[in-house]
Amino acid sequence: MIKRVGHIYRSAYSGLSPATWWLSLVMLVNRAGTMVVPFMTLYLTESKHYSIGKAGLVMSVVGLGAICGGMLGGKLTDKFGFYNIQLAALVCGGIMFIILGQLDNYVAICSCAFLLATLNDSFRPANATAVAQYSNEENRTRSFSLNRLSVNLGWAVGGAVGGFIASRNYHLLFWIDGLTNIGAALLLLIVLHPSKNKQTPAHKDRVKPVKSHSAFTDRLYMVFIVLTVLFGFCFFQLFATIPVFFKQRLLLSPFFIGCIMTLNGLIITVFEMAIVFTLERRKRNMRYIILGTLLVGLSYVVFNIVPGTKSLAILSTFIVTAGEMLAMPFMNSFWISRTDNSNRGQYAGLYTAAWSIAQVLGPLAGSQIAEHYGFVALWWTIGGISILGALGFKWLQGQERRTISVAK
Repeated sequence: MIKRVGHIYRSAYSGLSPATWWLSLVMLVNRAGTMVVPFMTLYLTESKHYSIGKAGLVMSVVGLGAICGGMLGGKLTDKFGFYNIQLAALVCGGIMFIILGQLDNYVAICSCAFLLATLNDSFRPANATAVAQYSNEENRTRSFSLNRLSVNLGWAVGGAVGGFIASRNYHLLFWIDGLTNIGAALLLLIVLHPSKNKQTPAHKDRVKPVKSHSAFTDRLYMVFIVLTVLFGFCFFQLFATIPVFFKQRLLLSPFFIGCIMTLNGLIITVFEMAIVFTLERRKRNMRYIILGTLLVGLSYVVFNIVPGTKSLAILSTFIVTAGEMLAMPFMNSFWISRTDNSNRGQYAGLYTAAWSIAQVLGPLAGSQIAEHYGFVALWWTIGGISILGALGFKWLQGQERRTISVAK
């Protein structure tokens, strides 16, 4: 049994390109400093004394900026190359994090948060395109999972350290986030510059096909984008309403909330790569997405049906993490399978924008429902949306099968 588990883990991490590992290291450095977003609602409600409604509005402004950043980053990636856009986004985003932490005026905070998100999230489609460039069809899902592993390992570190710092000085979070962004940019420059890494194409060497289809004319992909928004709407409660719920209703300390976020990252770090390696060979990607969507919904509904405080928070974290590990890696596999070298940035930009739209709607609607109708109503609403999303993915699964049958 132990030998079998060891073989699975060795196989899960073998066969990935050196550039994939370097890119994951860049992500680890960047995400280890991710402390602002998970504690933004607490910062605004506890330090700035805004209502949860106003705090939710700021998070929605961040989402609006992320939508612009995703679409802009996708377009610029296809035009200028994924390396250049990643580098610019990391540097500019780092500077804006530092500036945001110095502001006191609510309108200025909203404006800066929008610009920060636009710059920072232009990184995401470029990064997704880079993962695709550094991988092949056989190891692409695992390459995305390794990238996610780095994100979540960094998230685990950032969550734990961020919780400790937030309990003492919220403003330090912005400095740490900004400086780690800039540090990640320097590492990217050192290890993945086209002159130093042969897997990174120089812009002048990129060759485009004469003609390629648009993501906007891909009907199934556009349905997938809508379903991704529904999934993200539910998932983003983890960063918007959940910290406030933990603090106000379960009476948990900021440090313990940070530890819960660390638990999420650690579970993903330890188990996701092995799970993806085991499941991807079965070619049932959409089934895993459906199950993951239902589990994410259940992680919120559990607050209405199970008593507890710390134990309840831990239980919910285990469930949402299981759903995340099942759904997200295979969602990446779905969109990347529909692209080529000339339109990958556009597809990645739309996918990024879908998550950003959810980042707008999730915190805005979630905070308003919590403020006016209570958390119980919010958790039932999230459960219903998750079921709707799972049914949509089930329909998409049938359409995919029908398309494959016709092609044969």
